[in-house]
Amino acid sequence: MSLNTTQQYCLQKMGIDIYVSRQGNAAHAVARDDQGNTPVVDTGVDLPEWESLRSQVAACTRCGLHKGRTQTVFGVGNVNADWLIIGEAPGRDEDLQGEPFVGRAGKLLTAMLFAIGFQREQVFIANILKCRPPNNRDPDPDEVICCEGYLKQQIAMIKPKIILAVGRIAAQNLLKVDTPISKMRGNCYEYPEGNIPVVVTYHPAYLLRSPREKRKSWQDLKMAMKIYNSLT
Repeated sequence: MSLNTTQQYCLQKMGIDIYVSRQGNAAHAVARDDQGNTPVVDTGVDLPEWESLRSQVAACTRCGLHKGRTQTVFGVGNVNADWLIIGEAPGRDEDLQGEPFVGRAGKLLTAMLFAIGFQREQVFIANILKCRPPNNRDPDPDEVICCEGYLKQQIAMIKPKIILAVGRIAAQNLLKVDTPISKMRGNCYEYPEGNIPVVVTYHPAYLLRSPREKRKSWQDLKMAMKIYNSLT
């Protein structure tokens, strides 16, 4: 997988040194319309149904987390994306802004996506939970169960070609396993509710605390791109 100059710069900002072949081309060519613009929204998702689901999430009181939230975090991006990024749960900034992966971790995720040829707006980003757990603690099992149906509906409507599970909690809850993330990395899994490949990588917040692991996440992203390219 060869990279253009901007993508190389993104990797350097992530703290990853790379060697690039002089014979390489761009890492990934995204679909564009006749004017050369990248389409953000297609016609695949039933938008009224999608907005109905968004409203259900916004009014949800299935678990106790609704009592402490500022707002729900439904997800953001292209509703007809090939790539679905799934994280753990909203943090403080996400709860305030209503958008997943903002702040320093969000900027790193954006850089990781750009390094493989995607703008943030070209993928869809969601979480296992739609509400913030107090003090950013790990989600309780009953909270995950209460939110699970919403995520399943999102996946069914988006119909992604690949899912990137970001972090241990996202990966374990999505795949219904308790395997440590260190052992999940490097493997391709299948989403239990459909024939969708799932690749697991570290959460950007963890990478900010453990920058030496960034190279491993870059390996995960390259593997995900290889799988994705084999499907398109």
